[in-house]
Amino acid sequence: MAVLQPPRIYTVSDLTAEIRAILEDSFSGIWVEGELSNFHQHSSGHMYFSLKDERGQIRGVMFRMQNRQLKFQPKDGLSVLVYGAIGVYERRGDYQIVAEYMEPKGLGALQLAFEQLKERLRVEGLFDDARKRPIPMLPGRIGVVTSPTGAAIRDILHVLQRRFAGVDVLIYPVAVQGDQAALQIVEALDELNRRGGLDVLILARGGGSIEDLQAFNEEAVARAIAASTVPVISAVGHEVDYTIADFVADLRAPTPSAAAELVIAKRDELAQRLDDLHARMTGVIRSRLHGLRVRMNGLDRHLRLLNPVERVRMQRRRLTELMKGLIGWTDRRLTMRQGELKAAAGKLDSLSPLAILSRGYSICLRLPDRAIVKDSSAVGAGDLVEVRLHHGRLRCNVREVLAPTPHTPTS
Repeated sequence: MAVLQPPRIYTVSDLTAEIRAILEDSFSGIWVEGELSNFHQHSSGHMYFSLKDERGQIRGVMFRMQNRQLKFQPKDGLSVLVYGAIGVYERRGDYQIVAEYMEPKGLGALQLAFEQLKERLRVEGLFDDARKRPIPMLPGRIGVVTSPTGAAIRDILHVLQRRFAGVDVLIYPVAVQGDQAALQIVEALDELNRRGGLDVLILARGGGSIEDLQAFNEEAVARAIAASTVPVISAVGHEVDYTIADFVADLRAPTPSAAAELVIAKRDELAQRLDDLHARMTGVIRSRLHGLRVRMNGLDRHLRLLNPVERVRMQRRRLTELMKGLIGWTDRRLTMRQGELKAAAGKLDSLSPLAILSRGYSICLRLPDRAIVKDSSAVGAGDLVEVRLHHGRLRCNVREVLAPTPHTPTS
């Protein structure tokens, strides 16, 4: 006859401990795919979240030491792959996945980090054209932050030597790839700004994958570029490569060689530009001087008009001119009137009885009433008459009155 064993009765803590041992032994080093929800990053730096799919969800945690290595910022709705192990929190009997690594699904972590940082800095205004400074036309001293052994520095020096050999170049050697690259680049930008005396900085390296260029996508490098008081040219990678540094920099060059070409013009091009500027400046100055001279003459005339003494002089000259005109006009009018008067006098003279007398005629006046005798019957014998001649007068006695002859005009 078999002896029945009493059933094993677990305490809660014993059961939870056994479940924990089973789960943690069975589910370590696993990958879990899901969508992030209820994401929260505590002030301690730990990340708490849930992973879910269409039929279920599981709690998750990623501690600060692990999430410091993340290249992107997790957020709700993001599909991710999480690597870690199942852990059990015995006090509540909760189980969760303890993440050691996380990456976005479908999109690489670096690419997602690039897009997230790019958007965040864009919103902050670090890419705004308004904050970008112009590159000096002819910098006297250029700082180059790059690897001293890379092809980028050789290309830059070659182009600068060919275009303008007299320019000073200060090379600040940094690692352009690897864990220390971003830190060294930030230190280089800070140091060159503190040192001063530089007109422009070139941040350069050759092409590579997004992993190779990661240092130029770091937020610290972007903020160091934005904080630089010296204009910065970003010359990272090839023409198709864009980094965060390109967007923040004052000028983006597609290649390191192009940066050298952009930062300084050819010597003969500068000479030609100087000639053109000199010609333009001369033309502008001449035009300006002409305009000022015209304006000065106008102001001088205006000033003279406002000067009381000058106004009196002008009025005097005007009065003199008017007097001359009036005298001339009067003379002309007088001459004209004199001519008219002479003509009228001639005409009157021709009609004057005195003129008739000059031709041998005379006027007989009866005395004493001095009536003109037109008819012989107006006087009688013995009357006294006065005969007026052209020159002189005759006082005569009428001896006889004769009858008018037929041919004698009666009046």
